[in-house]
Amino acid sequence: MDESGDSGRPQPGAGGTAPGTDPDNGKPKRPAEPGGGLLMGRPFGVPVYVAPSWFVVAALITWVFGGQLDRVLPELGAARYLVALFFAIAFYASVLVHELAHTVAALRYKLPVRRIQLQFFGGVSEIEKESETPGREFVLAFVGPLLSLVLGGVFYGAMQFVEPGTVPGVLLAGLMISNLIVAAFNLLPGLPLDGGRMLRAVVWKITGKPMSGTIAAAWVGRGLAVTVLVGLPLLTHTGALGGSAQDIGGVETVMDALLAAILAGIIWTGAGNSLRMARLREHLPDLRARTLTRRAVPVESATPLSEALRRANEAGARALVVVDGQGNPKGVVREAAIVGVPEHRRPWVAVSGLAQDLTDGMKVPAELAGEALLDRLKATPATEYLVVEETGQIYGVLSTADVERAFVKAMARPEA
Repeated sequence: MDESGDSGRPQPGAGGTAPGTDPDNGKPKRPAEPGGGLLMGRPFGVPVYVAPSWFVVAALITWVFGGQLDRVLPELGAARYLVALFFAIAFYASVLVHELAHTVAALRYKLPVRRIQLQFFGGVSEIEKESETPGREFVLAFVGPLLSLVLGGVFYGAMQFVEPGTVPGVLLAGLMISNLIVAAFNLLPGLPLDGGRMLRAVVWKITGKPMSGTIAAAWVGRGLAVTVLVGLPLLTHTGALGGSAQDIGGVETVMDALLAAILAGIIWTGAGNSLRMARLREHLPDLRARTLTRRAVPVESATPLSEALRRANEAGARALVVVDGQGNPKGVVREAAIVGVPEHRRPWVAVSGLAQDLTDGMKVPAELAGEALLDRLKATPATEYLVVEETGQIYGVLSTADVERAFVKAMARPEA
């Protein structure tokens, strides 16, 4: 299964620690490289990870395919499991090629790709930004299934040069069929599948509203989830997928129901996540530096913390900016540092010891909003930022904790 999508937005944490900070001392930390399992390489500069769940599926494929080989090529003996393991690895290599197709298309459209992850039911290409047009969205989604179809054709062509009933013949046939299944499954018109993104692009083109496309494709995806949950065990039970109903035992029935439930859960959850991320993206323009900024008072570096807080209280301000003798900003006093100073020590602690020196990246224009604001904060992780007018005049201080709360509020809005 492919679940290419946008996941590069900063996510609110579960506690009170702001994104991009050390929970122990509130100081900014280096952005961590995206993880997600075992790093396998960096094709086109994009890290490829194998999730731990992949090893479970690889073992399951090896066991199932090995059992099939025992019926087709009984002379292999125990070696059939080595052949089956090779098939599992080759199949996921095909999935990786499918994901690389999405990645190359995204990079071609100058959309950053955070990572590729091979996991339980396929792969995920994490594209950090949304396509600018429905046409690009359609192409970005279609290239994955297209390449899976091409791979199916390549394996079919290679089958013409080997003997049927041999190890190469069985492997090539299995890879051909599996790639055709991957392509067909991903073309189903519901999110989070590629076909769902294609449907989203079509509705977006017709209505001119990307959110309308997302809603339509997400609800079709939920319908697919219900269909898979009910239909897959039913098809197997009636023998529609091969064999007779009399040959199907209780264990197979339970396994089919479990597989259907897992697939349906993945599709349903993916559709819901697509709706939630689209809604968040729709509300991004509401995240404005000017409206989220705390009023601040300027204080010189030698000012005692108690005096600085007194001035802030009188002015109705919630932040402190350290300035030099000419009034130029030099640093922002960290809220976490203030909390860490006992009240009886505050008259003896200068604000300079609690301030974070300003860098160019920590100066945020007051008119910055939406995705541009988030990208700016992501580029320079900090707990507080100085918000300035176009003239360079101090407007106030923006706390990442406030941005986090705005994210939580946007994410908590009821689903469509």
